Amino acid sequence: QLQLVESGGGLVQPGGSLRLSCVVSKSTLDYYAFGWFRQAPGKEREAVSCISHRGGSTDYADSAKGRFSISRDNAKNTVYLQMNSLKPEDTAVYYCAAVWGMCNNRRDFYDYWGQGTQVTVSS
Repeated sequence: QLQLVESGGGLVQPGGSLRLSCVVSKSTLDYYAFGWFRQAPGKEREAVSCISHRGGSTDYADSAKGRFSISRDNAKNTVYLQMNSLKPEDTAVYYCAAVWGMCNNRRDFYDYWGQGTQVTVSS
């Protein structure tokens, strides 16, 4: 199984920034697309962003556009989610996920998931 480990979550004030990282147990990430999802208490897990296998294409949920930026460094086996201008409604557990293929916002298309990292936006 592919292993993904998220980090970088924490408590931040509204308007602040965090950068999440997802380290993957592969020597190469080529041909894997990676998505970031989040799940707030009592809510369904929702797609936040996705990046294609070579990083040439990215997708964002409407709630993330203009504030979040996804990137990847295949040489470092790492995917990032830079989150700026954070809002209380961004509070959730954030998960990275991998799929051999194209980006998709459906959870069932992803084969591998990390354990999640908590992001709390509060004063």
